[in-house]
Amino acid sequence: MTVAYPRKLRNTLSARDVMAGVVRDREIHLITLNRYRYSEQRSCKDLTNLIEQLNGQPKELVRDLSRHVSDEARHAMWLTDLLVDLGAEVGTPLGASYIDEFERLLDGEGQDPENRLDDFVISSLAAINVTEKRGCEYFSAHLHALKAAPDTAENQAIYETIARILPEEAGHVRWGNRWLAQYAEKSPAHRQKVEAAKQRYAAIEQAAFEAGMDITLGAELRRVSHLLEIANTLPVWQRPQYLMERLPQTLLAPDLQITRLTAAQRVWKRDPQAFMERFVPMFLNGLKGIEKPQAKTTA
Repeated sequence: MTVAYPRKLRNTLSARDVMAGVVRDREIHLITLNRYRYSEQRSCKDLTNLIEQLNGQPKELVRDLSRHVSDEARHAMWLTDLLVDLGAEVGTPLGASYIDEFERLLDGEGQDPENRLDDFVISSLAAINVTEKRGCEYFSAHLHALKAAPDTAENQAIYETIARILPEEAGHVRWGNRWLAQYAEKSPAHRQKVEAAKQRYAAIEQAAFEAGMDITLGAELRRVSHLLEIANTLPVWQRPQYLMERLPQTLLAPDLQITRLTAAQRVWKRDPQAFMERFVPMFLNGLKGIEKPQAKTTA
C-alpha cells in the first residue's frame, strides 16, 4: 500500500522550521502546548463518539479504541499538569481550530456504520491515522527544537512531557497502519477503498493543518485550492455538492479574519516595531517572507 506522509506548510516550512521559531517565544510556546492539550482532550470525545457509532462491532476494534481513549486522556492530563505548573492558560485555544476545520471538510463518506460497516471503519481509521502522523511529526520536531534551546528548568519540563507522549503517539500510527492493512487484505475492492480513503483524508488533513497556520494575504484562495484538491478525491458525481456546501464559508473564512485580528493585536501590544517590521511584511508577502532559522555555527 502507498504511505501518505504530512506535507510541509505550503511546501515551504518543515515542522522543524516552525518549531524552531515557536520555542524561542515563550508566549507562542505556551499557546502551542495548550493547543496540544486541547487536541488530546478533544480526541477523547471524538473517539468515544466513534465507539458509540460502532455499537460493539467489530469487538477487537472497539477494545483498541477504548485503550486509545485512555492514552489520549493521559496525554491531556500530563499536558494540563504541565501548563498549570508553568502558570499558563488551559482554556479553549483562540483562533482557527485544526479539529473544527478537519470536521468541516469531511465528505460524509461512510457515515452510516449500520449499513456500510467496512466503509465506515476504513474512513474512520484513515482519518485517525493521518492526524496521528501529523502529531508525531510535530512532537518530534518540538523535541528537536528543545534540544537546541536554552537548558532551563521550564524547557526541561516541557521536553520530558512531550518525550513521554511521543512513543505512544507513534504506537497509534503503527496501530492504524496495521488495521488499514488488514482491511486492504480482505479483497481487491477493499484495497481500493483503503487507498482512496488514505488519499482523501491526507488531502483533508493538509487543508485543515494549513487553515490553522496560514493567515497571510491570499489564504482564502489557498483554502479554495485545497478544497478543490479534496473534491478531486471524490467520485465525479459527488464533487459539485461537496464544493457548493463548503465554498461560501471557505471564501468568507470568518475564523481566519478573527485569527488575523487577534494575531495583529497581540504583536502590536507586545512590540509595535516588530509589528511594522516583521508582521506586516510577513502578512503581505505570505509565508515566503518568513526566514528559516539559520543553523548555529561554532567559531
